[in-house]
Amino acid sequence: MAHVVVESVSPAVDGGRFAAKATVGSPVEVRADVFSHGHESVRAHLRHRAVGSRRWATVPMAPIGNDRFAARLTAEEPGSIEFEVLGELDVLGGWRRDARRRADARAFDPDDPGRGSELLARFARRLASSPSRDGAGLVRELAHAVARASGHDELAAALDSLDDAEDVLRLAPPGRGAVASPRHRLLVSRALAGCSAWYECFPRSASPDPTRPGTLRDLVGRLDYVAAMGFDVLYLPPVHPIGRTARKGPGNSPVAGPGDPGSPWAIGSASGGHESVAPELGTLEDLDALVVEARSRGMEVALDLAFQCSPDHPWVEEHPDWFAHRPDGTIACAENPPKRYEDIYPLDFDTADRSGLYDALLGVVRHWVGHGIRIFRVDNPHTKPFAFWEWLLESARAEDPGLVFLSEAFTRPKVMHRLAKLGFDQSYTYFTWRETKEELTDYFEDLAHGPGSTYLRPNAWPNTPDICATSLQSGGRASFVARLVLAACLSANYGIYGPPFELLLDEPAVPGTDGDYSRSEKYEVRHWDLDDPRSIADVVTRVNSARRAHRAFALDASLRFHRVDNDRLLCWSKHDEATGDAVVCVVSLDSRWPQSGFLELDLSAVGLAPDASFTVHDHLDGAIYSWSGGRNFVLLDPSRSPAHVFSVSASHDSSATGPDPSRAGATAGAASTAPPTPAKRAAR
Repeated sequence: MAHVVVESVSPAVDGGRFAAKATVGSPVEVRADVFSHGHESVRAHLRHRAVGSRRWATVPMAPIGNDRFAARLTAEEPGSIEFEVLGELDVLGGWRRDARRRADARAFDPDDPGRGSELLARFARRLASSPSRDGAGLVRELAHAVARASGHDELAAALDSLDDAEDVLRLAPPGRGAVASPRHRLLVSRALAGCSAWYECFPRSASPDPTRPGTLRDLVGRLDYVAAMGFDVLYLPPVHPIGRTARKGPGNSPVAGPGDPGSPWAIGSASGGHESVAPELGTLEDLDALVVEARSRGMEVALDLAFQCSPDHPWVEEHPDWFAHRPDGTIACAENPPKRYEDIYPLDFDTADRSGLYDALLGVVRHWVGHGIRIFRVDNPHTKPFAFWEWLLESARAEDPGLVFLSEAFTRPKVMHRLAKLGFDQSYTYFTWRETKEELTDYFEDLAHGPGSTYLRPNAWPNTPDICATSLQSGGRASFVARLVLAACLSANYGIYGPPFELLLDEPAVPGTDGDYSRSEKYEVRHWDLDDPRSIADVVTRVNSARRAHRAFALDASLRFHRVDNDRLLCWSKHDEATGDAVVCVVSLDSRWPQSGFLELDLSAVGLAPDASFTVHDHLDGAIYSWSGGRNFVLLDPSRSPAHVFSVSASHDSSATGPDPSRAGATAGAASTAPPTPAKRAAR
């Protein structure tokens, strides 16, 4: 009969139906409630193995209070791990507890030495049968010492020796009667899935010659520019041949001129389909060269995975049964009523030839993996069946566990979360539409600490080719810098659509909306002046440099918001407990007027004592400030900088530089980036 209960195992997603997320090299803390009736002591172990392996690894779990135990699991390579928690009665621990009480009360029980020696001998045999066999000899010696005890003083000394050997005793593997929890899984992605900076751009707009469209070879010439800003991923919209039937013109016009390039998402023509490169962009060899050149600069190329076809796609003729048909027998185009997309045919995932369609789509992934692509941004996954994605992601990872998939699903929350559960490594978010202090705080608190935090990795984008965000349309440079810092420093994963972002493009196709840009690159070739003096590429570079220098930015689970007595100022921190690295960010949500206020930092969130003196270094302008305690003054002037990106140092620097706090009427330890402003302006 089992006398131990094991329950409330975490991380767990839907009771183990889906895998929680982890990254290579980053420890995951597994916790569980393990207890028994009465006053019985219990032991707990974490047991884990790679899915498909026969060999388990066992790790002792430590009590953390209230019958809860914890242990850390760190994966060294990507793949799937299954784990369970084992609980058993700790008979030796119960004897040690009671014998200690009797020894302290000088109430020697002559049965204690024999009983203790027998239990220790059992532990020695367990240790001897473990793979490492560490500690078995020491425990046998301890058993002999306990057996020789003839009074409370000798037994107390033997118990002291047992206390000193606690780390060895914990290594004894669980016994045969241990109770196991249900098994759970971890999907382990490579480190880039946990922390990455993405840069999206259209190859056809990368030409250095304004008289012609760009090519993949031209994009090679832009790699130094992107790499210098510190991005990890260069993401390309579809590079495949574009259909001519119902091709869209500029501004999504239903009528295209003879020179209009069409939308890259209308995939397929006489030149090929999803496994081909558009002739106007170059060749497969050109893409291969781009992948190699990007890798030499510390970046990876990500491709768009858009499972849809133009009417000219080879599959339309070869496999007409892969598409839905109208009653008159013609293939139905894509619709989002009242909008119709005549240039796109959606695939029918309920086709009678489901295996043929599924295998072809997996073949697309395999094809690009064969050309060095290991990161995919997946277009509109919420419009395809969940079962398909679960099958495709599992099948693709069985061949290459290091693949990374980003879900582009701006849809209902439960659908977004289901896709993340199915195995997408990262997910687009609602960040683009969260603007107020309350909205941002509530949303990122939920992302970092809510139920979805074990399986949904947010990837925050201030803009995309489909979204000219309203938050960028009227605030000029300050709004772009603020949204950059919010995206890059609230989320471990973020991206921008450039060059429109760093060049401060803020004109929507329809004023007051957050849809397409005016003169959208989705429908026409653009030429960008990367040397435009308005560019904030230098700010992007500083932000990405700070992210690379401070591991705390990668730890979304450590996100903590702090009180500021001004609703136009948002403050948060992140902290890496393992290294002590800590960062604090402050952003003004007002792109017009200076805003000031007092921060109330909970210094324990950044690893400092409540009365600590410390310095903060602003990575945006290089200034260093001396702070003392949690209450400190900040003033942000959007005409200079709407944000602070601070790294925290516990050592007080008497040579710290920065504005004189007395000029702003602040107490000692203030941080300010601009002179004081009239109260009526600061209150706006």
